[in-house]
Formats: sequence, C-alpha cells, structure tokens
Amino acid sequence: MLRLPDHWVWDSWPTRDDEGVDHLFFLRASRALHEPDRRHRRASVGHARSTDLTNWELLPDALVTADSPAWDDGATWTGSVVRADDGSWRMFYTGVSRGDDWLVQRVGVAESDDLMTWRRRGDGPVAVADPRWYETLASGAWFDEAWRDPWVFRHDDGIWHMLVTARSIDGDPATRSVIGHATSTDLDTWEVRPPLSAPAGWGQMEVPQTVVVDGQPFLLFCCWGEHLSPKRQEQATGGMWFVPGETLVGPWDFDAAGTLDHPSLYAARLIERGPGDWVIVGFSDKVDGEFQGEILDPLPVVRDGQALRLV
Repeated sequence: MLRLPDHWVWDSWPTRDDEGVDHLFFLRASRALHEPDRRHRRASVGHARSTDLTNWELLPDALVTADSPAWDDGATWTGSVVRADDGSWRMFYTGVSRGDDWLVQRVGVAESDDLMTWRRRGDGPVAVADPRWYETLASGAWFDEAWRDPWVFRHDDGIWHMLVTARSIDGDPATRSVIGHATSTDLDTWEVRPPLSAPAGWGQMEVPQTVVVDGQPFLLFCCWGEHLSPKRQEQATGGMWFVPGETLVGPWDFDAAGTLDHPSLYAARLIERGPGDWVIVGFSDKVDGEFQGEILDPLPVVRDGQALRLV
C-alpha cells in the first residue's frame, strides 16, 4: 500500500523502467486542506517505485503547477507515460488554469531522460477538445470542459493513439461521456479526431485504459453511481468498469460492459506483473463515507470470457 501521512494520494499511472522496476506516478495533495474535495485544485504529480507493486519507495515529485500565467498554472492532473523513439520518456498529463477557474481541461506533455527529472516540452497543450465533436464549457451542459486523463499508446498500425475522458455534443447531457481520440506519428503533433464511442450511459468515463488480457482487448474506465444512467446504476458493483472490444481502439461492446466488484477501488490500471499474471492497482476512494486517499495493494484479475473479475 502507498499511504502518505501528510498527503492524500489518488489517480495513478504506471510505467516500467529498463531494469524491470515499476514506477508509479500519482496525484497528491496535502491533508492540511482538511476537506478532500479541495484536493483537486492543489494537485501535483508524485512519484514512487517498487519491485513488487506493494512496497513503495517515495521519490521526488515529478511535476507541479506552472508559474502564472500558463495553461497549466491551476493544477496538474492524471496522465500516462510512454517511451519515445529517441529513448526519452514522455508524460502526457492534464492541465487546468486559474484563468479558466480550473474548469477547462487540456493535455500537455513533459519529458525525462531518467523518469526522475521532468521538464515541460513546449509552451502549450498538445491537444484540446474540438467543438466539432466534443462538448465545451460554453455549452453550459456540464460543470466543466472534459478533456483529461490521456492514455497514450502505439497501436499495431504504428500510430500513436491518445484516449481521453471527453463528452459528446449530442445525447442526454447527464450521460453523454465518450472516449475522446487523437493521433500522432511523432508524439509532438497531435490531430484530434472524432470520439471512439457514442454516449452509452455514463456522465464521465474517467481514466481510460485499453489493454489486451489473454488475447481479449478491453477498455477500462471509472465512474461512480451519481453519474450513471438508471440502467448502468443497476449493473454497477463498483466504480471500475470494463468493456470488451475488437481492438485497442474499438469498437467496444458496451452491451457487455461490467464492473469489478470492489466498494472503493477507483482510477485503477491493469498491470501485467509477469506473463499472464494480471493485477489492478488503484486508489481507495470512500469507505463508510470517508475519503481514504491511498493506493491499494495490487488486486489479482483474471479474464472470464468477455469479462474481467477480481480473484
């Protein structure tokens, strides 16, 4: 477990270095704020590493908010880390600004040679919500402009793909979340494309991940009950959702969507600890109404046909 006595810890994203050590980047904010809901506007990106995903060595923070004025001078939120062709590491992350009252989300990138020291790459975001397909704050349909939690990977087509938490311009405003999409050939220039899904009963599809488990592609994301349609509320046994698909970029069978049966696990990522040995690592949200703010020990996961389940 990763629990900090003076900071809450929540969304996290992993990567593995050349020595096989797992690094975890995570959102953190001081417990001195007292009210957990205040943490979002004070979030920075922490860093820890582990050889067993259970015992963690805390390292210096990876990224903090930029000096004002800047597009990410409000907070730095959830992202993902990949290895570029030049050998450097790239962290794609969510940024929000004070000038937008923390309400407009954009995606930027930082780089590192060693996973330890990070520097912003460029002066602005690399991807923003395109109003041709995605809901913006100006619509007034939602409380923020969703374009966050970038999950970046190279697909079989050789193209880099970015999946983001986004919302469609169509559908019931309460449940019009979709998987946003952008592509790149070099990790620097990104083209925002139409969403990879249609609204299907979620108001937010947070922290998306796509992964192949025992030959079956899955989309994972998280959403609690207050942002679900009645149908999805009936299905839910937890906040972590899975959806089987044909490839890592869909199409996905949302009729076969389900949840992992855990009362507090949220914003979790599937990690292949060893060949065929899958675990999920995420934070504990609320237990008996009280926010926990700590990374849980890895939970074993197996594929059961078109579904995933905790062992």
